[in-house]
Amino acid sequence: MTRADANAEAHRRLCASAPVLVDVRPAGEVVPGFTPDLILTSGAPLPFAEYTGGQRDAIIGAAQFEGLASSREDAIASLEAGTIRVDGAHGYGCVGSLAGVYTASMPVFVVENPPFGNTAFCNFYEGKERRRLNYGCYDEGVHARLQHVNDVLGPVLAEAVRKAGGIELQPIIRRAVQMGDELHSRSAAATMIFTEALAVPLLDIAETNPAGVRALYEAFQGNDYHFLRLSMAACKAACDAAHGIAGSSVVTAMTFSCQGFAIRVSGLGDTWFRGPHAAATAKLFEGHSEDEITWMGGESIITETAGLGGFAQAAALPLQRYQGGTAQGMIDRNLELYDICVGEHTEYLIPLFDYRGTPTGIDVERVVATGVLPAMDVGIPGRDGGQIGAGFIRAPIECFSAAAAALGAQVDP
Repeated sequence: MTRADANAEAHRRLCASAPVLVDVRPAGEVVPGFTPDLILTSGAPLPFAEYTGGQRDAIIGAAQFEGLASSREDAIASLEAGTIRVDGAHGYGCVGSLAGVYTASMPVFVVENPPFGNTAFCNFYEGKERRRLNYGCYDEGVHARLQHVNDVLGPVLAEAVRKAGGIELQPIIRRAVQMGDELHSRSAAATMIFTEALAVPLLDIAETNPAGVRALYEAFQGNDYHFLRLSMAACKAACDAAHGIAGSSVVTAMTFSCQGFAIRVSGLGDTWFRGPHAAATAKLFEGHSEDEITWMGGESIITETAGLGGFAQAAALPLQRYQGGTAQGMIDRNLELYDICVGEHTEYLIPLFDYRGTPTGIDVERVVATGVLPAMDVGIPGRDGGQIGAGFIRAPIECFSAAAAALGAQVDP
């Protein structure tokens, strides 16, 4: 198979994937290989000793929340001894926002991809409070909110999804892009459409569990990021379907940890090509400064990998009020991304570009040849924990150069 044929097949799979939310279950029940002593986190895998800052704190907090450790000190000792294990989320079909920590009891969205037979997972949005476990914070308030997700929100949503017979996600995403979402930093329309899809099942559940249904609606109210976790799982399902095509130079995962950025390429197996941290352009919340910006992981950029997020920025011009910049800057960034992609998405269309499909299928060789780096919309974490702003980042060239060299070695050893 030629490079062009392999890339065309990867692009086809990205577009032909049809993710469906079929259930909500604790990770330990549904994620293959998940054991009670395991914590998943964002980024290419690292030994526990190499995790620093907020990502390290999130892992330690996850161990305490799960009851694997009685204190912070106990958690550190067990993690260092290996009796509590840490691994990267991507290898389990999962993706995590920011520090991205998963434990066995945490409910996850179960998203199947019928055309290709694979399944992806993502855990819950913790709520709009700036102090969250995925932002490296763990205290009594964080614990209580996580327990509320486990005990109330997860079970109610699970029952509603099962009553609905599953919810197709691609039609929601397609419609939301045409209503002003890019499905990463802006998911307002998608969250409303998803809530509408749940309305009738939740009315049925309200007859026997009115408090649970009320709690779920209260969680959704004013929290547009709830659908982000679904778009992440949908995009993970599509990207995994496009992975493993011999000779393909299409990126199937982008991720970062506290130590740097990394990518995975369809034709290069499970090798992670690592580089330094991304370059950020951010609009910070009042009272914060650039010297507070830190990196503690992130896999919500799976949306960009599948042709959404920063690759659909021109569909979501209101983002400039949230993450800074100008409308023209967003349009220009979006247009240049076509130069590094194999093609355009057949389902996700940008009205401003006369319904042109979003640029989809990042080609490492085109990135190296053009010097155009993938642009991604992200929340900005602070060194003391919590979110301190929002903006966009550019991936480091080193990952793409290394992957391109590996592909070249395959072709001409």
